[in-house]
This record gives sequence, C-alpha cells and structure tokens, in this order.
Amino acid sequence: MNGDTDIASYIRASLHTRFMGRELYYLQETTSTQDVARDLAEKETPEGAVVVARAQKAGRGRLGRTWFSPEGGLAVSFVLRPSFDDLRVMPAITSVAVLRTLQKFGIKANIKWPNDVLTGGKKVCGILIENGIDGRQLKYSIPGIGINVNFATARYPEIAEISTSLSDQLGREVPVWEVAVQLITEMEALYLKKSDAAYLIGEWVQNMETIGKRISVKCGTDIFKGTARSINTAGNLIMRLDDGTLKEVIAGDVTILKK
Repeated sequence: MNGDTDIASYIRASLHTRFMGRELYYLQETTSTQDVARDLAEKETPEGAVVVARAQKAGRGRLGRTWFSPEGGLAVSFVLRPSFDDLRVMPAITSVAVLRTLQKFGIKANIKWPNDVLTGGKKVCGILIENGIDGRQLKYSIPGIGINVNFATARYPEIAEISTSLSDQLGREVPVWEVAVQLITEMEALYLKKSDAAYLIGEWVQNMETIGKRISVKCGTDIFKGTARSINTAGNLIMRLDDGTLKEVIAGDVTILKK
C-alpha cells in the first residue's frame, strides 16, 4: 500500500462486519483517536463508527496517564451506544478482543485487571474507556485501544522497562492494517454478546493473570495489599486483604507483587 487512501480502502474492503467499522475514519496522525471519536459521538454518528490512526501526539491512558503512541503503533477508538447495565462488560469485551487479535498473529497474552494486556511480562496494549453521560442517560461509550505493533520499545527509555511490541516479541514486522481489521472484527463479535455478562466475564477471568496473585492496589491515595480472589458480576475485583477481610475494588491501579 502506497498511501493513506490505500490503507483506508484496504481496511474497508477487508472488513466483513455487520456494522463495526462500516463508517471508518482513518488518520495518519492525530492528537488522540478518543478525541475524534468523542466529537463524532456528540454529532450522533451511528454506533459502530471507528477511528483508526497510525500515530498519536497526545494519546491517553487510564488514571490520567499518557499513552506513548509513535509511528508503528495502532490506535483505534469505537463509537458505541450500550446500555448503562452493559458498561460493566466493556472492559471484558475490549481486552478479550485484543487477546483474540494477538493470538491470530502468534502472540500469547494475558490480562492484568482491569484491562492491561501483557505478553512476555510486559505491556503490549493499553485500553481506555470513556463514557458520555447526560444526567441519568448514557449517550455513548468510547473504548480506545492502543497496540504496540511495529517499533522497538528499547529505543524509547520512557517505556523500555515496562513495554513490548508485537515486532519485539516475534522478531519481525506485523502487517499493522491486518491487525486493525482483526481487532474490529473481534470487537464486533464480542459486543454482539454484550447481554451475556456471564460468558464475557468468564472469558475475561479465564485470561486474567491477576487472579490468585498477591497484589497491591492503589485507589486514589490509599494502597491495599492482599490476594486477588475473583471478579464479581459487576466486573469488580474482589481481594482478600492481609488482615483477612474481603475488599471490592471498583477502580484502581494493580501491581502484582513478587512476594
């Protein structure tokens, strides 16, 4: 493919989805695909619209972090309109979609709760889910997925110790736009099952490395240590603290402890 028009045409022609990616916006570089998708969602863009970029100048991660997104990566954001009740399975849908995509390219990965995707003990994908809420109405949900595809993470000191890429793991470059097509396909397949929370959370937990591990969880300024026990039907983490009590974690930053 020789240019951006060819890339966008390739993705559109390769998709065989019902609605996901039927409306596709391709950008060579943007501030954040999340920003573009949010603007589209506010303009009543149909559900299933997808924004794809090959680089971001201001990518965002969970808990206010920056997501490093240079050339060679893949950033994808989806405009979705689930119910409030279905929000609980969105982390499962997005992270399992990434796992299935990576498996197609020979990468075995797992999930650190809630939705970091790791391979070889390092982060290969980041997920951010942002929602538009007006009073008691959920207007839209925008899952954003950033995958490190074809760049050597060792060249970037800010992420070298904690991150990896598909090309790092495989020792060769991966067709990034084929990754985009597979990801959009897997997202639709799982999103269409959003009403089956038991199935989706089961798939999520089955592929989660956090369960059974000794962990530290930072919730705001508080830090809790204990063992990750399970995930409940709301998608929240249940941990047994060192004092023996059970704690439900709705949102937090998890670190798996070596001891």
